[in-house]
Amino acid sequence: MSVDYLLQIIGPILEGAKNTILLFLIAIVLSIPLGFGITLLANSSIKLLSWLAHTFIYITRGTPLLLQLLFFCFGLPMLPIIGDYLVFDRFVAAGLAFILNYAAYFAEIFRGGLLSIDKGQHEAAQVLGLSKWQTMTKVIVPQMIRVALPSLANESITLVKDTALLYAVAVPELLHFAQTAVNRDFTITPFVLAGIIYLLMTLVLTLLFKGLERRFKFE
Repeated sequence: MSVDYLLQIIGPILEGAKNTILLFLIAIVLSIPLGFGITLLANSSIKLLSWLAHTFIYITRGTPLLLQLLFFCFGLPMLPIIGDYLVFDRFVAAGLAFILNYAAYFAEIFRGGLLSIDKGQHEAAQVLGLSKWQTMTKVIVPQMIRVALPSLANESITLVKDTALLYAVAVPELLHFAQTAVNRDFTITPFVLAGIIYLLMTLVLTLLFKGLERRFKFE
């Protein structure tokens, strides 16, 4: 493994890593608030909304992410009548699949966090004269986040690794360029380099969530 060879392949691999990181950022930024919103709908007193939210979670968590990727990238345009209006750029379609998939998982994580909060917290907030909005934002949500953070961290790290599924729908990302180099040069060095990049990304996430856990622990 020469330095010259590493310099030759690092450029394309880092170019692919840009798409990996971009997809991760888009998915994490949009799926977390969407997941929280789905959690609120699932706990709604309006039965239709609650049923829709639970059904969405069940279907999304019960089918493989790869199947969902294939459906959004290749299945949507084949739908009768509306298919012509659902033709998206491959990256956009994959992003939608990731956002919806992880929103369902985050919704379940938030639901677990809400269930861990004692009902007495709501009663105490009412005694203090807090409105429902104040109770949710100042009492319930901070405690829920404290409980949910470890699971959020694990799911976020899984998201980083799942971005490799873009390879299956021909979106050029980190693994795509590594595989191309392996096929061309008959060496596993590009795979090793790709693995190091994935490990660095997960290390950054691990340190970030550890810092958040320490902060919420002492609040």
